[in-house]
Amino acid sequence: MNKTLPLAKRRLLAVALTSLGALTALSACTPLLVGGAAVTSAIVVSDRRTSGAQLEDQAIELKAGNRIKDEVGSRARALVTSYNRRVLLTGEVANERDKALIGEIASRVENVAAVQNELEITSSPSLRERAADTVVTGRVKAAFIDANQVPSSAFKVTTERGTVYLMGRVTQRESDYATQVARNTQGVRRVVRVLEIISDEELARMAPAATPAPAPAQ
Repeated sequence: MNKTLPLAKRRLLAVALTSLGALTALSACTPLLVGGAAVTSAIVVSDRRTSGAQLEDQAIELKAGNRIKDEVGSRARALVTSYNRRVLLTGEVANERDKALIGEIASRVENVAAVQNELEITSSPSLRERAADTVVTGRVKAAFIDANQVPSSAFKVTTERGTVYLMGRVTQRESDYATQVARNTQGVRRVVRVLEIISDEELARMAPAATPAPAPAQ
């Protein structure tokens, strides 16, 4: 029996799950958002990171988020997203000094390989703006599912003020195609790639080995 969901249902599921995550985030009272904290127990089998790397990324997000909150407090709304030890910082800060401080705090967290600081010096977005970003994220994920050449599970998508950030371990071809798909999605202002480019050979090595057929009964 084929249990694969129809395309329309898979697209709807992508948007619904994204919206559910947003409702959880928007209901929180803390000014600091920690990426991934609400789903620390979720390990996606199709993720191109090892299970150890996924757990490490979750630990990085929690440690960085807690340290930023301790040192910066309510002066910033920072979202920490880690993918294969590469940290993306998005959100808003009051001044350049706090932006640099948050970047330094994140870089000092154990096992962090690199930090891309995309914090903006501006006021925090309204609930409506944040909800709009969530809708854009859902649209991009649905567009990836719709496009057969984009492995949606290989990308982590984050949206801030209409800017879509793509993270993941992908080939150059996958990166270029996904970027084009995201740019053509309604509501996307620009696309920023925070990607780890791998070769086709490395991608092939990630593929699970075929399970041999069982021997016929004697």
